[in-house]
Amino acid sequence: MNRIPCMEAVVAVLESEGVDTVFGIPGAAILPLYAALQNSSIRHITVRHEEGGTHAADGWARVTGNAGVCIGTSGPAGTNMITGLYTAMADSIPMICVTGQAATSKLHQEAFQAVDIVEIARPVTKWAVQLKEPAQAPWVFREAFRIARSGRPGPVLIDLPIDVQRGTCLYDRDVDAPLPVEAPRPLPRAVRKAMDLLAEAKRPVILAGGGVVIADACDELRALAEHLQVPVQVTLMGKGAFPEDHPLFAGMPGIQTQTRWGNAAFLDSDLVLAVGARFGDRHTGDLDVYRRGRKFVHVDIEPMQIGRVFEPDLGIVGHAKPVLADLLAEARGRSGPKEPGKWVRKVSDLRRTMTRRDDFDDVPIKPPRVFKEINEYFGRDTTFVTAIGLYQIWSGQFQTTYLPRRYLVCGQAGPLGWEVPAAMGVKCAHPERQVVAVVGDYSFQFLMEEVAVAAQYRVPFVIVMINNEYLGLIRQAEIPYDMNFAVDLHYGEGGIDHVKAMEAFGCPARRVELPDDLPGALAWASAESARERLPVLVEVMVEREANAAMGPSLDAVKEFEPLPELITADWSD
Repeated sequence: MNRIPCMEAVVAVLESEGVDTVFGIPGAAILPLYAALQNSSIRHITVRHEEGGTHAADGWARVTGNAGVCIGTSGPAGTNMITGLYTAMADSIPMICVTGQAATSKLHQEAFQAVDIVEIARPVTKWAVQLKEPAQAPWVFREAFRIARSGRPGPVLIDLPIDVQRGTCLYDRDVDAPLPVEAPRPLPRAVRKAMDLLAEAKRPVILAGGGVVIADACDELRALAEHLQVPVQVTLMGKGAFPEDHPLFAGMPGIQTQTRWGNAAFLDSDLVLAVGARFGDRHTGDLDVYRRGRKFVHVDIEPMQIGRVFEPDLGIVGHAKPVLADLLAEARGRSGPKEPGKWVRKVSDLRRTMTRRDDFDDVPIKPPRVFKEINEYFGRDTTFVTAIGLYQIWSGQFQTTYLPRRYLVCGQAGPLGWEVPAAMGVKCAHPERQVVAVVGDYSFQFLMEEVAVAAQYRVPFVIVMINNEYLGLIRQAEIPYDMNFAVDLHYGEGGIDHVKAMEAFGCPARRVELPDDLPGALAWASAESARERLPVLVEVMVEREANAAMGPSLDAVKEFEPLPELITADWSD
């Protein structure tokens, strides 16, 4: 083996792990790694803030299925990454964050920008480690990728003291390769028991969570649903796991991001096969309502996830792809493909009769109209990125998704500002795709400096801003003390001029105040972004007092039941 700078070995590992783009900010304590990157095939995007870098790496990871990489120097670079690490941890996204560090001999002396980032990051990572010896460098990074991808995926932080970075190690890339990642299969008897429960149920549904998308198990899900003729529902993180125009699609249940007919179908089900879903509180609401009258089979790759929120009737530990494949094999062994029955027809009728209106012509524009135009203009292969707040809730309620890894949302952590850098990461991973970031006016301002990065590197995407000039979700929550919910400036009413802000970054932008102008504005933005290879903003001024339709629990759906005969009829097969 050859003795080489250990950071060159690290870069060789990154290349062999399939990393073609990294996001970061150089600094004195990380320069040896950057020196090694210069002679590699890896593209480096210099971001404006380390949090933005983590979100960009997050977006890259969500669409590739590989571990995204973010790099920063010592001290505040690492602390700035914590929000991104938490976001990736919460949503099961594989990511590697690399930080520089002061020399090991100075760590106990409160040296400049020396902070114990390993201990700070430990609660929001699967593994946080400081490199101690140059000889360990390639192997620590190999293990980091294995851990990030294994089981329930998540982020890893590697801290690199400057003196260790300057060391050498023996390494030969020709005799090294990525470590294997296990995809655990379920126990055959657990699969048989699950199929027994499905066979006994009269109104079963399959609930697809984000784990189905992460496991690339969407084909197996569809094949199983079609063979059994069981309706499929999705969680917010599971959007795209099942095409929303499929006859078996049964909507989205929940208390925020939901469909009326999805809630109605869920409440009338008697068995839920939940795959890769963790039963988050924004999905379940009141657990007594959520669980009443139905059995649950919970499939998850992480054993500690089963029973964490409530005890299911059957827990199955396994990777979603082999679990669904084994369930399909068991189903085929028992019978041929089934025909659609009364339960499937009921779900279809609920979908037909319980849709929410989105064709408003009001001025100011009502948010559902914005999503109607988004759905009609952009193609099935478009990748949408959205974050947190009223616009996320409206997006979950109204936006249609057909393919996996095309609807990206920071579901659990919900950091404001996530969308723009994440969209940049998506576009870096798939330059051929149309990428659209759906943002709120307040969230956009959190990390809007990353627009400058996308402009600098010619990373084009469309930004659709839902602007109500208001902290809408906070105001809707009816906080019982007086505060200014408006996003106003000192020199006049209204928030900042986002069109001028985009133009200051050298990017085109347009404001829309009339609903009939929306289609033309979206077409203009799409064409302009492709032509100029820049981010382009369409700022849509919406009704300030618009609320998202949410209830305290799933039983809030009862007020929406339009056809009593659908509920009272016997829909069991």
